[in-house]
Amino acid sequence: MTRILCNPMDLAYRYQDVRFTGVVDGVSLGEPSRNVHREAADPSLVLYRDRYYLFVSMSRGFWHSDDLFEWVYQATDKIPPFDYAPDVREVNGALVISASRKGSNSPFFRSVDPLADDFEEVAPGTFSFWDPSVFQNDDGRIYLYWGCDNVQPITGVELDQSLTPIGEPVELIRADTAGRGWERLGENYVVPEPKTERERMAASLSSADPYIEGAWMTRYNDRYYLQYAAPATQNNTYADGYYVGDSPLGPFTYSAASPFSSKPGGFAPGAGHGSTVQDKHGNWWHAATMRISVNGVFERRLGIFPAGFDADGVLTCNQNFADYPLAFHDGPFDPWAKITPEWMLLSYRSPVTSSSATDGHEGALAADEDIQTWWASAGPGVGEWILLDLGAVCNVAVVQVNLADHELAATAVPVEEGADGGHTWRGIYPEHLPALVVLEGSVDGETWETLHDGRVEGVDRPHALISLETPRELRFVRVTAASLPFDGAFAVSGLRVFGRADGALPTAPTPTAVRTEPRTAHVTWPAVEGAIGYNVRYGAGPEALYRSWLVYDHNELDVPSLNAGEDTWFAVDAFNGVGVTLGEPISATRA
Repeated sequence: MTRILCNPMDLAYRYQDVRFTGVVDGVSLGEPSRNVHREAADPSLVLYRDRYYLFVSMSRGFWHSDDLFEWVYQATDKIPPFDYAPDVREVNGALVISASRKGSNSPFFRSVDPLADDFEEVAPGTFSFWDPSVFQNDDGRIYLYWGCDNVQPITGVELDQSLTPIGEPVELIRADTAGRGWERLGENYVVPEPKTERERMAASLSSADPYIEGAWMTRYNDRYYLQYAAPATQNNTYADGYYVGDSPLGPFTYSAASPFSSKPGGFAPGAGHGSTVQDKHGNWWHAATMRISVNGVFERRLGIFPAGFDADGVLTCNQNFADYPLAFHDGPFDPWAKITPEWMLLSYRSPVTSSSATDGHEGALAADEDIQTWWASAGPGVGEWILLDLGAVCNVAVVQVNLADHELAATAVPVEEGADGGHTWRGIYPEHLPALVVLEGSVDGETWETLHDGRVEGVDRPHALISLETPRELRFVRVTAASLPFDGAFAVSGLRVFGRADGALPTAPTPTAVRTEPRTAHVTWPAVEGAIGYNVRYGAGPEALYRSWLVYDHNELDVPSLNAGEDTWFAVDAFNGVGVTLGEPISATRA
């Protein structure tokens, strides 16, 4: 059976107890509140001694894997659990770990055998930093990059072998929203008008400038690729760009191929603050942060995407249909050999019924391809079910069951240990009940076949990706909750079914693209009969359409993420449950 990846990554993300104090910078934003939800972000992915290690924010531990496919969680209390954006890199044959800390010096930890939990502090640090990234060059010299601010730049400095700075820090990256559209704030690059008093107060305390953050250094062909994230983790536009230089501290030149990691559309958007790693076979991968941000700004997940460098040394990331199933290659592969999915989405806007539903969280929200909306059962969820009707018998190969965290503060016992961030207190649950589901399929809605029983493996799977051993002819899919964390409601943000439907491929639309201002193009195309969505690909030339934006139901799109002065080409692909028809690239004209 072919092994399949699908974003968001299906990991046992840890739960947080988050308590908002109601006061920011001395200003009251309303009554204090408490929320319980999963969080993981800011992935630091490394290959060390033939094993992959994944450290992420607020996880009270890390994940490890032999193959980038099967991941195992391991807890540790020997590194600070509440310091955001942990950075992990190999230095002098050991893993060196640091993380974000304000108000006191940021320490460094070391491990040569993470699975033996041998982490120890090796340097107390000499200053505080946020979003660190350590890099050791081939000549043995060590560098530190840091920065997470809407005022201060990303900065770099050389470290000696004791991890103490040498010389003066060097300013490396500042925002340039006048020239780089993708650094602008906002959902779809638009900042919404505040609707509530709390939102208005929060807006008055916020800056109109983006956060420049999440540095990561990669050396390739004797050149240095300094990567960074913008504009804000809570936006679907969160992305990674890069600068290139001939030495670890520059000077650096901005790459107009930025953002190289950008996923503003689809079910799970966002692809910022990541890390780029080469696997055992020489393939490149980029791990990054994906956005939910409903229960809280920092409610996030992880994604992993094929990456690489083209013949001109341009760093790229293939994020076409990046939350659809992807065949996992356990060997060398071309990251751009395939830009269409292995299997197509069959469940979009399919009719949904359920055992019960909470007002405002009806069943249809589990099939709308939006991770920010979900169906929720009316009471405790164990034994509750949700059923999806594909409308016709289809060839089903993969089902992804994405769970949501619905009002868990009502049932989750408060955590005692935590950290006060000034306006928000956070604690991490050391343990919780696993999320287990039973998946069934049927041709007629009367005779059912069990396709997956989570009780057998007993592993927590909040984004369970269920690949059938052999594809089935099915019309109906039903999921029942067998175990849920904190005995909460059964809540599903996406019951996503993939395979192939019968019928005709949609035709490829012919788009028009007009640059309406230096950083924005307006793309339109005629609606295609039978299409459920469109993949808009764009880039610096017809053979370099390295960025994409997936949309459903619409036949126009503003793309405000361009670099001023950059010539841009666009292609619009149409797709349905049968497959994808690729469009021909066109050059954007100027208004």
